[in-house]
Amino acid sequence: MNEDEGKYCIVCGGMVPSGSDVRRIDIDGKSIGINGLDEIIAQVKALNPESDVRIKDELVAAVSKKNYIPTKKRDAYAAALLREYRASADRDGRNRVKNNKTEKTK
Repeated sequence: MNEDEGKYCIVCGGMVPSGSDVRRIDIDGKSIGINGLDEIIAQVKALNPESDVRIKDELVAAVSKKNYIPTKKRDAYAAALLREYRASADRDGRNRVKNNKTEKTK
């Protein structure tokens, strides 16, 4: 393979995600690159989904538009994406609290 051709996924044969909008997350013990994950999480948060099931469905639907999700790994991807969604929400909450404390001390 010519180095200029890029790297290809051994699972799906597509191009391996790379670039500044790719985040690597752990899915079933493997580090997987997800294109546009931060943007996707922000979009799903804006929907204000009511349940974990809806959050997972929205995340998987959005991620699968830009990334290959093996059918047999759909549940593992959904669980990992929900974990990343919750971690992002936790970070947002901590930042909001930190910003509120800063505002009050001014």
